[in-house]
Amino acid sequence: MPIDEHQLVYMDNHATTRVDPRVVEAMLPYFDQNYGNAHSVHAVGHEAREAIDRARESIAAAINAEVQEIVFTSGATESNNLAIRGVAERGRRRGNHLVSVATEHKAVLDPLARLAHRDYEVTLLDVEQHPSPRAGWLDPQKVADALRDDTCLVSVMLANNEIGVIQPLAEIAAICKARGVLLHCDATQAVGKMPVDVRTLDIDLMSFTAHKIFGPKGTGALYVRRRDPIVRLEPQIVGGGQQDGRRSGTLNVPGIVGFAKALRLCLDELPAEMQRLATLRDRLTADLFNQLEDVQLCGPALSQRGADGSPLRLPGNLNLSFNNVDGEALLLAMGNLAVSSGAACTSVDPGPSHVLRAIGLSEDDARSSLRFGLGRFNTPEDVAFATERVVQAVARLRKLANSPAAAETA
Repeated sequence: MPIDEHQLVYMDNHATTRVDPRVVEAMLPYFDQNYGNAHSVHAVGHEAREAIDRARESIAAAINAEVQEIVFTSGATESNNLAIRGVAERGRRRGNHLVSVATEHKAVLDPLARLAHRDYEVTLLDVEQHPSPRAGWLDPQKVADALRDDTCLVSVMLANNEIGVIQPLAEIAAICKARGVLLHCDATQAVGKMPVDVRTLDIDLMSFTAHKIFGPKGTGALYVRRRDPIVRLEPQIVGGGQQDGRRSGTLNVPGIVGFAKALRLCLDELPAEMQRLATLRDRLTADLFNQLEDVQLCGPALSQRGADGSPLRLPGNLNLSFNNVDGEALLLAMGNLAVSSGAACTSVDPGPSHVLRAIGLSEDDARSSLRFGLGRFNTPEDVAFATERVVQAVARLRKLANSPAAAETA
């Protein structure tokens, strides 16, 4: 069935996702029936605590962690801050040197920048450059070369939020472990969208959140390894001592219940959903390239595979740059097609995407890019609608840019 011209078509699932109705149903009783504080000792509090315990067990099992290794937070940004600053600011640590990547999310780069203004030294690694079929990929050898005796933490995201590139975390973890350096992973875009096993990856800390996987906003988690080695953090939020003092504050019971339900649904449907999204993404790509000239793919090739044979790009991710088009005008021309020009969290910054610039795109190309994030509720009809809307907008804007009036203005 064709899409109604006035109906919203949402393809910005890297920014956030619609909450699945099944998740809403699981959460509802904890707003107005089982509404107790999980740390209260009366019956209503016990009900809330039992719900938290069940959710923690479910989330831990989903990533192959132990129950005690899950710390609930307000989202991935807080989890990243707790991991990075929690390691760096702890009194007994190896040193003041931290290593990360130029293409990380601002929720990693900004805490690192703040530390760099103090006694800390931060090394940001470069990635494979455009137009390589592995654009955005981090060579593990660069991590090995960057490590020093005073390196206390390495932070590398598993899947990039703009170009979808999947990093070789297991190889990087082996390098870090051999040198006794802790490894943090921002897995915000990966958990629930691809298999993620903290034991297989052998990482020490991992951030993830509910609202990227069709769960509620305002609820996230940090995996913290508790043995071989035990990871200790300096808490960033204090006052009450909840969660063994690692993160104080009253727990968001409905949000945590919804988080667990959302993640369980993702895992139950994961193999089929990965294939479905990849098929939709590839169709969107083929249609746009067939109908438009001067379009380039940003990030790794859709067919590119990692050393283990798995895809090098998230199945629902597509980032394209449309030459000779003003990016802001293009985004505004999308109407009821919801896409983005970069990370939603950096929308207050008018500059071009730092991720696209870091993989070697020019400022003009970075500004003329669109990020498509396909998700659970997208259909083949959505893809057809998105293709039509983008093709029409690009053609119209290019015609305006090449008009005599535009030439005179230039």
